[in-house]
Amino acid sequence: MTEENKEIIAYKGFNQDWTCRGYQYEIGKTYEHKGDVKACKSGFHACEYPLDVLSYYSPAVSKFAVVKMSGETSKDSDDTKIASAKITIETEINLPEMVKKAVEWIKGKVDWDAAEKSNTGNGSVATNTGYQSVATNTGDLSVATNTGDLSAATNTGDRSVATNTGYQSVATNTGDLSAATNTGDLSAVEVSGKQSIAVALGWQSKAKASIDGAIVCVYRNHEGELIHIKASKVGENNIKADTWYTLDEIGKFVEVKDD
Repeated sequence: MTEENKEIIAYKGFNQDWTCRGYQYEIGKTYEHKGDVKACKSGFHACEYPLDVLSYYSPAVSKFAVVKMSGETSKDSDDTKIASAKITIETEINLPEMVKKAVEWIKGKVDWDAAEKSNTGNGSVATNTGYQSVATNTGDLSVATNTGDLSAATNTGDRSVATNTGYQSVATNTGDLSAATNTGDLSAVEVSGKQSIAVALGWQSKAKASIDGAIVCVYRNHEGELIHIKASKVGENNIKADTWYTLDEIGKFVEVKDD
């Protein structure tokens, strides 16, 4: 599908030297392609959904940027990849920031007016604010969100989000290219889908991911002040699949035994 003169914010991966397919890029510069524009074949390429980029560029050996696509554009039906005649490299973005943008992108796709405690529809939302409550969702491009203590937010859809802010709560996601985030203290975050990311941001929180996934962990002092934050793909930095991790006081990943 080809469109004209529509600006689209997207996310692009590069090699460490800011090259892509032999083309040299630079932050702040705009580039223009002469000729046909077709997704996966010609033009400049990027992805509207941030985590789709990880299917093409490994976080360990790549750089990522927010880009603006304009001019003639062409979309791919398999994922959110888009080709354009013009591209502007806006700013560099790291893995934790990409997860945040992924959550925002998915939340922008769901129907919040139709929110329920449990939902199975694509593009839907399951939300709950109660103590010891559960929000579940099985649809693709969906959100399961919970703010109550001792609660659970679960999602099984691809490109979906399970998010939780409650104390001692759990956020889990089994969909591919999805994100599970938790900001509550003593909380747990788990993902099992391919190219998915578990983000644990609370005090004494922990994260676990499967093969092809990634984790983001933090260390906070007893006052809750953020001291360290670190991200890693499973299989790198001695991070094993299906194993709980947190950060210690020097910012090093350490295994956490199952309760």
